Amino acid sequence: MTEAAEKAKIELSNATQSEINLPFITATPEGPKHLDLNLTRAKFEELAASLIDRCKTPVERAISDAKISTSEIDEVVMVGGSSRIPAVLDLVKKIIGKDPNQTVNPDEVVAVGAAIQGGVLAGEVKDILLLDVTPLSLGVETLGGVMTKMINRNTTVPTKKSETYSTAVDGQTNVEIHVLQGEREMASDNKSLGTFRLDGIPSAPRGVPQIEVTFDIDANGILSVTAKDKGSGKEQSISITGASTLSDNEVEKMVKDAESNASADKEKREKIDLKNQAETLVYQTEKQLGELGDKIDAAAKSKVEEKSNALKEATSKEDYESMKKLLEELQQELYAVGSSVYQQPGNQPPSPGAAGGPDQSDSNEKGGDDVIDADFTETKD
Repeated sequence: MTEAAEKAKIELSNATQSEINLPFITATPEGPKHLDLNLTRAKFEELAASLIDRCKTPVERAISDAKISTSEIDEVVMVGGSSRIPAVLDLVKKIIGKDPNQTVNPDEVVAVGAAIQGGVLAGEVKDILLLDVTPLSLGVETLGGVMTKMINRNTTVPTKKSETYSTAVDGQTNVEIHVLQGEREMASDNKSLGTFRLDGIPSAPRGVPQIEVTFDIDANGILSVTAKDKGSGKEQSISITGASTLSDNEVEKMVKDAESNASADKEKREKIDLKNQAETLVYQTEKQLGELGDKIDAAAKSKVEEKSNALKEATSKEDYESMKKLLEELQQELYAVGSSVYQQPGNQPPSPGAAGGPDQSDSNEKGGDDVIDADFTETKD
């Protein structure tokens, strides 16, 4: 029956009806039974309508991911024997706005493309450039268990990207780099590709060390991840070959999971980011108060400490509404303290153009490396 159904499907791509004749398909006490059926193209398209309709989503997503309009598409090449079905061709024409290119054999086009890609990778074919993309985003786990993306989904490979991170606690001498693949906001909801540890980071206050993490994907899809401490020069790396071995169904499932959980993931991520901001501000406040000492008015210092303690308590209770309010209030108090310090005799800010004023930008230029607002936690032996 499968062979007869396939034969009818093929015939209906060129004819409006197909005869299905299967003698002696079964037998009953009354005698043998035969299947003799006339299947029209209209009936076939009605039976296959739900399957054909499913083709819309991946086509529309591919156009969206490529960030192009249908008018920018030069040719549409169909792949697979079922792409000959008139209803499929009509659907593609309806979406793209032009007739698909039918000059290539849809049964052979994938094999031809694979052969060309093999020639490109072997260096034997030099006049053709075939672009591959990352099926899912790649990133690392940072403070709070969130995934910080380094290379976004659908980035053309080969590609290379570096970001600078820092430590999460004072005196942290090592970091664990957890490499992830997926589209979810939380690290635990994504696929783990591997972990490695960078030791030998000089002991320093949190946020001071600068750890450069580099993601490098070559033309063969092999991912190399390197972590280097800029202060000590210590370096560790890992190579991952399984980043591009997911099946189309697995990739599709992970993308759909991310889409269906987008709202909940966003809310969870915002709460973690808020908590990280609160803890960072409390740390900076305590550090600033200690450094300024008696330069701060006692009453102003008391107000700052009160707000800082309240924010610390709200953070420990995970009271996010209070955290948001207290973050703004503490920030304003710190602005006021900073202004009062500069208003003291001998601490007046220099006038524009004076030495050390806005025109003196060398320090900013020399320290131009941006440190991303995400930290690694320490790994205990």
